[in-house]
Amino acid sequence: MKHEVDGLEGLRKEAAGCRACPLYRDATQTVFGEGPGDARLVFVGEQPGDQEDVEGRPFIGPAGRLLAEAFEEAGIRREDVYVTNAVKHFKFVQRGKRRLHEKPSEAEVRACRPWLEGELRAIQPAVLVCLGATAAQSIIGAHVRVLRDRGRVMASSFCEWTFVTVHPSALLRMPDAKAREAARAQFVGDLVSAAAFARGRGGREAVEGRSVA
Repeated sequence: MKHEVDGLEGLRKEAAGCRACPLYRDATQTVFGEGPGDARLVFVGEQPGDQEDVEGRPFIGPAGRLLAEAFEEAGIRREDVYVTNAVKHFKFVQRGKRRLHEKPSEAEVRACRPWLEGELRAIQPAVLVCLGATAAQSIIGAHVRVLRDRGRVMASSFCEWTFVTVHPSALLRMPDAKAREAARAQFVGDLVSAAAFARGRGGREAVEGRSVA
C-alpha cells in the first residue's frame, strides 16, 4: 500500500497551500485527514473546529472526543480508521475572543472537493461514513437527508457501502440529557453497523434493503 500512503502525503503537502476559496485567509492552516492509507473504514465530517484549526489535526476537539468514545463503544480502533472533513479550513465568526463555527457554503464545499476525492481515491475504503449533512450531501448528493437516510446502506461514486449518520457535534448541542443519551446510543449503533460491513459481516437484510444513490 506504499503508493497509496505516498499519494496521501503528496495531497497533504499540496493542500497545505490551498487557496481555492477565501477560507484560508482567516484559518490558521489546512487541516487534512488523518489515518492509515489502507483504512477499510473512512469517516468524513463537515470541517475542522477551533481546536483542530490551531493544532492541524481533525477530530481532536469536543466532537472528536465524543467520536473517539463512540468508536470505543462500537469496537472500532481510532488508529485503524481514516478521519477527514469535506472542508479543510475552519469557517467561523468572531465573537469577542471566541471563534464560533459557521456552516460552509456550497461553493466552499465544492472548492475543497478535489482534496476529498483525492483522499478517497488513494484509500479506496470498503466503507464510507458521512457524519452530518454537509458530508452526506458532498459525497452522495443534495437529495440525501441524514435523519431519513441514516441506517441505510447506500452506494456513492466513492464507495459501494456508504452510510449516513449525525455529526457528533449534534449530540453535544442537545440540551436534554435523556434525549442526548438515546441519540448517542443510536449513533453508536450506526457505527457498529458500518464496522460490521467493513469486516465483511453486513448481513442479508441490510444488503437487500440498501439504497443506491
